[in-house]
Amino acid sequence: MAQKLQTIGFDADDTLWHNERFFHLTQERFADLLADHAPRDHLAERLLAAETRNIGHYGFGVKGFVLSMIETAIEVTDERVPASVIRQLLEAGQDMLDHPMELLPHAREAVEAVADTHHLILITKGDLLHQERKLAQSGLGDLFDGIEIVSDKQPDTYARIFGNAPGGPEAAMMVGNSMKSDILPAIEVGAWGVHVPFELVWGFEHAEPPSAARFRELSDLSSLPALVEEVG
Repeated sequence: MAQKLQTIGFDADDTLWHNERFFHLTQERFADLLADHAPRDHLAERLLAAETRNIGHYGFGVKGFVLSMIETAIEVTDERVPASVIRQLLEAGQDMLDHPMELLPHAREAVEAVADTHHLILITKGDLLHQERKLAQSGLGDLFDGIEIVSDKQPDTYARIFGNAPGGPEAAMMVGNSMKSDILPAIEVGAWGVHVPFELVWGFEHAEPPSAARFRELSDLSSLPALVEEVG
C-alpha cells in the first residue's frame, strides 16, 4: 500500500514566479542586435546548441545564458562581433539579474494551503545568488522546511532530497512546469509528479509526458490543494 503523502517539492522558476519570459525577451533583443548576420530562426538554433553544450561548464541560469549568447555572437559573425554588441549583451544579462521577482497567479495561496499539513521543499536550479535573491523577494521562504538550489535535476537529485524527507520518495510529490526536470525524474524515483504547464518553455526542457499512475497535470496552482487532498 502506498504511503500517505508527507512531502511536497516545489520548483521555483515558472512554477512559483516568472522567469522564462525574461530569457525570451532578452533572446529577442539578441536577435535584433545580430539581425545583419543571421536570421532569427538560425540564431535561435545556434543559441540553444551553445546553451546545451555549455551546461556542463556553466550550469543553468542567467550567467550561462549570457556567455552562450556571446559565444554564439562570435561564431555567427566569424569573430567580428562589435564590442558594443558584447557590451549590450552583458547589460541585458545584468538587467535580467536585477529584474524584480513576480509571483505567478495562485502561487502564494497554493503554498500556504499545504504548508501546515506537509513538509515543503523548494527545489530549484540556476545561479545561486540569483535564486536566493528571488526567494527572498518572494516572501515565501518561511513557508518551506527546506531549500535546495541544485546544479541539475536528475533522478539521484530527487532520491537524495526526498530520501531525507519524511516518508521518503514514495510519500513525496514534485510540482513543477518542466516535464524533463521536475516530473520525469521525480516519478522515476517513486514520487508523484504534478505538471503545471507554463506558456513559455525553454527548448532544453521539452519532453513527452509519461504514462504513469503517479503523473498528474493541472492547468494552474489553484487546483493543487484539492489534488493533495485527493492523493492523501
